[in-house]
Amino acid sequence: MATFISVPLKKTSEVDLVKPLSKFITTTYPTSEEQGEYLRAVEELNKLRKSAVGRPLDKHESSLDILLRYYDQLCAVEPKFPFSENQLCLTFTWKDAFDKGSLFGGSVKLALASLGYEKTCVLFNAAALASQIASEQNLDSEEGLKNAAKFYQLASGAFGHIKDTVLTSLNREPTMDISPETVGTLSIIMLAQAQEVIFLKATSDKMKDAVIAKLANQAADFYGDAYKQCQYKDNLPKYFYFQEVLSVLAAKHCIMQANAELHQSAVAQKKKCYGEEIARLQHSAELVKKVASHYDEYVSVKDLSDKINRLHAAAKKDNDFIYHDRVPEIKDLDHIGKAAVVKATTITNPLSQKFTDLFEKMVPMMVQQSMSMYNQRKAETVNRLVGTMREATNLCNGVLASLNLPAALEDLSGDSIPQSIAEKARSIVQQGGLQSIEQLIRDLPELLTRNREILDEAFKMLNDEETTDNELRAKFNQRWNRTASGDLYKPLRTEGANFRSILDKAVQADQVVKDRYNTHCEMIALLCKPENELNAAIPSANPIKTLQGSEVVNVLRSLLAQLDEVKKERETLEGEIKGVTFDMSVTFLTALAQDAAINEEQLSVNQLDQLYGAYKEKVQTSVHRQEELLGQVQTSYQEFSSLKQSNSEANQREEVLKKLASAHDSYVEITNNLQEGTKFYNDLTEILLKFQNKCSDIVFARKTERDELLKELQQSIAREPSAPSFNVPAYQSAPAAPPSGPTPAPRTVFTQQDPGQPQAKPQPPARPPPPTVTPHAASSAPTNTPPTGPPTGTGNPPPMAPPNQAQGPPYPSYQGYPGYYQMPGGYGPYAYQFNMPYMPYQMTPGQAGYPGAPPAGPGQPYPGYPAQPPQQQYYPQQ
Repeated sequence: MATFISVPLKKTSEVDLVKPLSKFITTTYPTSEEQGEYLRAVEELNKLRKSAVGRPLDKHESSLDILLRYYDQLCAVEPKFPFSENQLCLTFTWKDAFDKGSLFGGSVKLALASLGYEKTCVLFNAAALASQIASEQNLDSEEGLKNAAKFYQLASGAFGHIKDTVLTSLNREPTMDISPETVGTLSIIMLAQAQEVIFLKATSDKMKDAVIAKLANQAADFYGDAYKQCQYKDNLPKYFYFQEVLSVLAAKHCIMQANAELHQSAVAQKKKCYGEEIARLQHSAELVKKVASHYDEYVSVKDLSDKINRLHAAAKKDNDFIYHDRVPEIKDLDHIGKAAVVKATTITNPLSQKFTDLFEKMVPMMVQQSMSMYNQRKAETVNRLVGTMREATNLCNGVLASLNLPAALEDLSGDSIPQSIAEKARSIVQQGGLQSIEQLIRDLPELLTRNREILDEAFKMLNDEETTDNELRAKFNQRWNRTASGDLYKPLRTEGANFRSILDKAVQADQVVKDRYNTHCEMIALLCKPENELNAAIPSANPIKTLQGSEVVNVLRSLLAQLDEVKKERETLEGEIKGVTFDMSVTFLTALAQDAAINEEQLSVNQLDQLYGAYKEKVQTSVHRQEELLGQVQTSYQEFSSLKQSNSEANQREEVLKKLASAHDSYVEITNNLQEGTKFYNDLTEILLKFQNKCSDIVFARKTERDELLKELQQSIAREPSAPSFNVPAYQSAPAAPPSGPTPAPRTVFTQQDPGQPQAKPQPPARPPPPTVTPHAASSAPTNTPPTGPPTGTGNPPPMAPPNQAQGPPYPSYQGYPGYYQMPGGYGPYAYQFNMPYMPYQMTPGQAGYPGAPPAGPGQPYPGYPAQPPQQQYYPQQ
């Protein structure tokens, strides 16, 4: 391990940002001019992620800038998209930076549908890369020292920021590398290294020894704190990484203390406190000696040790011969001061100087939500004003229809179609008559069924995924540590229940419209007939020519004209009310920038009062004027009706004309209602499709998360021992005693058996190790086997010395060395079950072969060979 500690980077899996973000943009901004720009920005964001975390990074500042720009972009985009498990669901998978895993189990990793998790892991990598860049700096140059200190402080600040925010960002237990304990320890380590770099720079700049001593003492204090953190946290040393780091921290703590004592001894020398100088040098030498004896494989202190020993020897010599100052105990000396000149960099966005927000024109989600609420309040205000005017208009039409006005004034002849009735009939025919209404009525059930099917399919996806999640949760119990689908889908189910309630209310409204149509269907059909048939269907009455030109008729006509003017003013006023526009996003953005929050209700209500206050007064004025005119119309009509000649024919005719006028008004209202219903169902279809897509996206994300979690569980189960640990008996664990002498060749020995018992089959001997082949062929050949035949002459070389250990039989395929012979097949059939090599010797040229039989007499040696020891009998004597 290097002298300075660096942190490895986390690794991640590829994530497609384009599809879900583009889908959200096209849904949220369907007609926006910036939609194309936002879609291009999504592509750039996806490329930026691949550059930042999708490839190996060089230990260079440019690579760090890419990571920081990606982190800044994540911070900028977080408030502008609804990243969550039940809305815009993106699952990010990261591996533990320190856990290298096993051959079968793999490394530890965590997959979460949280942008906060992605930010945390990216910031961890930025801190890790900063530590690696700092460790690569040339500390012999001033520029390298400055850069190293800067990057170590950045790494410390980033790790500290993760410590403060990781639990709130994840809302669940993180992996060990980004846990608060781990990153808190890393933050202290980075800060200690930054302080050490400042110490090195002060030493290079030859600052005062008192200042350097304080800097070194502060660095030692930082390293001591980091060492304690590693010791106190039981979960950290399980990493091999922290096992090595622990030794480096202990060594650095001693080295910085030694440097502090070294430079403080120089201060004591200048003060002519020679005893203190020697005491501090002696303590410094002890610290360095401790490092050399315990941590020499991690940190080399030879140069520092030589310097301290040299200074200590010189100071001790001068004191012994010249000053004779008393050397105090180290505990009696004054404590060296501390000077903390480094601090963790504060993490504030943007971290990169080259950062530009790709979604600069997109407003934050808080503003979008406020805009949605504002638009809803605005729509309610507009609908309330327009509804008030329409209700007033319908009331006016109903009153006039009940009085048979203006048809009663036009029907003074008693035998022709009143002009107003004729115009209403032509209007109905132009709008399609009964066929258009019936077609709209037939279309409603189909539209309703389509919407119900979309909603049912969305609920089916949620139910199926929730059932699977519950089954796996029951199977794995606490190991299935993800958010329950039932809890996660509550907002979606509430939204779906709201849609279902809307559909139920729409069905009831449709039935009201159908009933009203059935009530006026006959009269509407009469208005659709030709003019002659319509005139024939209206009963005739005696003419009332005496009322022509009367004052009451003129008053009624004047009042009806004023009512028509009021209706036209309302149509104009309705258009103006619907056409009011105001960009409320600027107001919300200003409030968000000033207060970091938006009081949407107060801001919206105030703005709507300013926009629609004048229109509310105009609507009220119109309603009041209509009430006055209707009152006057009713008074004048009573006078008009008293002047009319009353008879059954006139009453019957007047009743038919009233029904025809009411049928026209109902036709217009029913048509409007059916057209609005059709538009409502079509608009609701788009909304329900978005809802279905939202459910589909979250179900797909949950399935992906489920597969990842199942894979992790399988790996963890594979890593678990199949049985509990148990103690091995001592005789099995104790090593066998080594043999005291050569191991004899195995032999098969037959023992005396009972004649009545079958003889046991001898077991073959254990296979010994193969013979060792040396350049001399005879060095590995056994010598205990008797030769198969005598030589024919003398002068043979003496037999070779036996090897230091008895050799067992070779492998069956061994054919012997060239120039030697194997035992005849008929000799010694019970000795061994396999061929054995025999004692080699050098055959002289012209030597005769072996005789057909050995010399007579037992135990007689061949000429030229030493006597053989008596051989054990291989079978019992009978």
